[in-house]
Amino acid sequence: QDAIDRKEKRSETFKTAVHGLETGISALKTEELGRRAPQWVRDNLVTMCMRCKEPFNAFVRRRHHCRACGYVVCARCSDYRAELQYDGNRLNRVCQECYVFLTGHVVLEDREGKHKGILEKGAAEVSGRSLLCGSLQLLDKNGKGGTRGWFVIPQDDPLVLYIYAAPQDVRAHTSIPLLGYQVRDLPQGDSRHLFQLVQSRQVYTFVADTEELKRRWMKVMARSAAGITPTEEDEDADS
Repeated sequence: QDAIDRKEKRSETFKTAVHGLETGISALKTEELGRRAPQWVRDNLVTMCMRCKEPFNAFVRRRHHCRACGYVVCARCSDYRAELQYDGNRLNRVCQECYVFLTGHVVLEDREGKHKGILEKGAAEVSGRSLLCGSLQLLDKNGKGGTRGWFVIPQDDPLVLYIYAAPQDVRAHTSIPLLGYQVRDLPQGDSRHLFQLVQSRQVYTFVADTEELKRRWMKVMARSAAGITPTEEDEDADS
């Protein structure tokens, strides 16, 4: 029971973090950027720079927080200084986007305006309006190891499963088109709640934290795999 309580509390923490990123940081950009201290995104909720999407690894180790928006960014993307009103107009480390916004200076490497690719949708952006999102483990082919991540099926793209390494990453590392797959239940083994996506020779095996979550994922994936997209009536019924 203690283990279940801890998992549920961790799940609620993820939801709160996603909601906070979705609602709080956008307001700072338009109204209060630099005027009040931001809520920092926690380091352990991202695996890549939230601006340039460079993964944090053995070569890119340093994580910095933009003092204006609170994003976790790499050294290159935080190599700017701007006066922040909430800190007595002292110069603070900020990201490139906030630097441009606060100072009005043009940066030649500015990436604003580039079209977002299919994987370049932020986890918080799609989780805020999704059919289902949450933490799952995707097992490798031999079923012994695997990768734990943040999985999302967006409402505006309900036939695709997006896989993020962390719930506030700004880029998905892969996606799975769900159309045509079969959702297969597996017996519980070693206290693990297992199910699969199967199409021809392609098999994906997932582990959910609880049996209830497993059933929810199987239901939503089965509808997406059958090409059944949600309607307004479905959304009202779910709410």
